Amino acid sequence: MDHVVYLNTKAKEFDKLITKTKSCIIRGGAGRKMPYGRVFKDDVLYFISNNGEGLVKAKAMVTDVYNSTKMTTEESIKLVDDNSDKLQLSALQHKRWAGKKYLVLISIDNFKEIEPFKIDKSNYGSMEDWLPVEDIERVKT
Repeated sequence: MDHVVYLNTKAKEFDKLITKTKSCIIRGGAGRKMPYGRVFKDDVLYFISNNGEGLVKAKAMVTDVYNSTKMTTEESIKLVDDNSDKLQLSALQHKRWAGKKYLVLISIDNFKEIEPFKIDKSNYGSMEDWLPVEDIERVKT
Protein backbone atom coordinates (compact mmCIF):
# COMPACT_ATOMS: atom_id res chain seq x y z
CA MET A 1 0.00 0.00 0.00
CA ASP A 2 1.23 3.49 -0.85
CA HIS A 3 0.46 6.57 1.25
CA VAL A 4 1.01 10.29 0.67
CA VAL A 5 2.14 12.01 3.87
CA TYR A 6 2.26 15.75 4.42
CA LEU A 7 5.26 17.04 6.36
CA ASN A 8 5.34 20.16 8.53
CA THR A 9 7.44 22.76 6.73
CA LYS A 10 7.86 25.08 9.73
CA ALA A 11 9.19 22.18 11.84
CA LYS A 12 11.67 21.32 9.06
CA GLU A 13 10.50 17.69 9.00
CA PHE A 14 11.77 17.13 5.46
CA ASP A 15 15.28 18.31 6.40
CA LYS A 16 15.28 16.13 9.53
CA LEU A 17 14.33 13.09 7.44
CA ILE A 18 17.03 13.81 4.84
CA THR A 19 19.72 14.14 7.51
CA LYS A 20 18.35 11.01 9.23
CA THR A 21 17.94 12.82 12.57
CA LYS A 22 14.22 11.93 12.32
CA SER A 23 13.17 8.32 11.67
CA CYS A 24 9.57 8.22 12.90
CA ILE A 25 6.32 9.89 11.81
CA ILE A 26 3.54 10.58 14.33
CA ARG A 27 -0.19 11.08 13.87
CA GLY A 28 -3.00 11.01 16.41
CA GLY A 29 -6.27 12.32 17.69
CA ALA A 30 -9.10 12.01 20.16
CA GLY A 31 -10.34 9.06 18.11
CA ARG A 32 -8.81 6.49 15.77
CA LYS A 33 -8.31 8.69 12.73
CA MET A 34 -6.16 8.17 9.67
CA PRO A 35 -3.70 6.43 9.52
CA TYR A 36 -4.67 4.39 12.62
CA GLY A 37 -4.83 0.72 11.62
CA ARG A 38 -4.27 1.52 7.94
CA VAL A 39 -0.48 1.58 7.60
CA PHE A 40 1.72 -1.51 7.88
CA LYS A 41 5.29 -2.70 7.72
CA ASP A 42 6.64 -2.58 4.12
CA ASP A 43 4.11 0.06 3.01
CA VAL A 44 5.67 2.94 1.05
CA LEU A 45 5.26 6.54 2.19
CA TYR A 46 5.53 9.40 -0.30
CA PHE A 47 6.27 12.79 1.23
CA ILE A 48 4.96 16.22 0.35
CA SER A 49 5.65 19.41 2.31
CA ASN A 50 2.68 21.47 3.49
CA ASN A 51 4.15 24.61 1.91
CA GLY A 52 1.60 24.92 -0.90
CA GLU A 53 3.82 23.78 -3.78
CA GLY A 54 2.07 20.40 -3.95
CA LEU A 55 5.04 18.29 -5.00
CA VAL A 56 5.86 14.80 -3.77
CA LYS A 57 9.63 14.91 -3.31
CA ALA A 58 10.68 11.81 -1.37
CA LYS A 59 9.72 8.32 -0.32
CA ALA A 60 10.53 5.83 2.42
CA MET A 61 9.70 2.30 3.55
CA VAL A 62 7.69 1.62 6.71
CA THR A 63 9.70 -0.62 9.06
CA ASP A 64 7.40 -0.66 12.09
CA VAL A 65 4.01 0.70 13.18
CA TYR A 66 2.67 1.25 16.69
CA ASN A 67 -1.08 1.92 17.06
CA SER A 68 -1.75 2.85 20.68
CA THR A 69 -4.74 1.77 22.66
CA LYS A 70 -6.80 4.53 24.28
CA MET A 71 -4.42 6.45 26.55
CA THR A 72 -4.63 8.96 29.34
CA THR A 73 -3.01 12.35 28.79
CA GLU A 74 -0.06 11.28 30.94
CA GLU A 75 0.43 8.00 29.02
CA SER A 76 0.30 9.86 25.72
CA ILE A 77 2.86 12.45 26.82
CA LYS A 78 5.15 9.67 28.08
CA LEU A 79 4.91 7.81 24.76
CA VAL A 80 5.85 10.94 22.82
CA ASP A 81 8.67 11.78 25.23
CA ASP A 82 10.02 8.22 25.19
CA ASN A 83 10.28 8.42 21.38
CA SER A 84 11.52 12.01 21.15
CA ASP A 85 14.90 10.97 19.72
CA LYS A 86 13.21 9.34 16.70
CA LEU A 87 10.41 11.91 16.34
CA GLN A 88 12.46 15.11 16.62
CA LEU A 89 9.33 17.22 17.22
CA SER A 90 9.34 20.99 17.48
CA ALA A 91 7.78 22.49 20.61
CA LEU A 92 4.57 23.20 18.66
CA GLN A 93 4.43 19.65 17.32
CA HIS A 94 5.00 18.24 20.80
CA LYS A 95 2.09 20.33 22.06
CA ARG A 96 -0.08 19.12 19.15
CA TRP A 97 0.55 15.37 19.58
CA ALA A 98 1.45 14.76 23.24
CA GLY A 99 -1.76 14.20 25.19
CA LYS A 100 -3.84 12.74 22.32
CA LYS A 101 -5.88 9.68 23.28
CA TYR A 102 -4.72 7.68 20.25
CA LEU A 103 -1.30 7.88 18.63
CA VAL A 104 0.27 6.14 15.67
CA LEU A 105 4.06 5.97 15.48
CA ILE A 106 5.41 4.96 12.07
CA SER A 107 9.11 4.08 11.90
CA ILE A 108 10.68 4.49 8.47
CA ASP A 109 13.89 3.62 6.68
CA ASN A 110 15.42 4.18 3.28
CA PHE A 111 14.24 7.81 3.05
CA LYS A 112 15.31 9.16 -0.31
CA GLU A 113 14.56 12.10 -2.53
CA ILE A 114 12.84 11.32 -5.82
CA GLU A 115 11.97 13.18 -9.03
CA PRO A 116 9.22 15.58 -7.85
CA PHE A 117 5.68 15.06 -9.11
CA LYS A 118 2.17 16.36 -8.42
CA ILE A 119 -0.79 14.26 -7.34
CA ASP A 120 -4.54 14.41 -7.90
CA LYS A 121 -6.13 14.93 -4.45
CA SER A 122 -9.69 15.31 -5.74
CA ASN A 123 -10.83 12.10 -4.01
CA TYR A 124 -9.59 13.31 -0.60
CA GLY A 125 -10.61 16.06 1.79
CA SER A 126 -8.65 19.29 1.63
CA MET A 127 -7.63 19.07 5.29
CA GLU A 128 -6.24 15.53 5.14
CA ASP A 129 -2.52 15.21 5.92
CA TRP A 130 -2.37 11.45 5.29
CA LEU A 131 -3.73 9.99 2.06
CA PRO A 132 -3.96 6.20 1.64
CA VAL A 133 -3.64 6.07 -2.15
CA GLU A 134 -3.15 2.28 -2.58
CA ASP A 135 -0.96 2.72 -5.70
CA ILE A 136 0.92 6.00 -6.20
CA GLU A 137 0.66 5.62 -10.00
CA ARG A 138 -3.13 6.09 -9.75
CA VAL A 139 -2.80 9.62 -8.31
CA LYS A 140 0.24 10.92 -10.21
CA THR A 141 -0.56 13.78 -12.58
